[in-house]
Amino acid sequence: MTFQFRAVLSPCIGVCSLDEQGLCEGCHRTTSEIARWSQMNDDERLRLMEHVLPERESRRR
Repeated sequence: MTFQFRAVLSPCIGVCSLDEQGLCEGCHRTTSEIARWSQMNDDERLRLMEHVLPERESRRR
């Protein structure tokens, strides 16, 4: 039996300040998402990284 291990690293880039909507200027996460990151499972993290954050970033442009 083999297990697949996926390490989903934090999207933090060290630019940690919130915009007027309460999103981090660097990684586009909410304070709640930042606080919960260590409790999220890989599926939650991947959904955030692959769908939610890119959508938020595209709205900023």
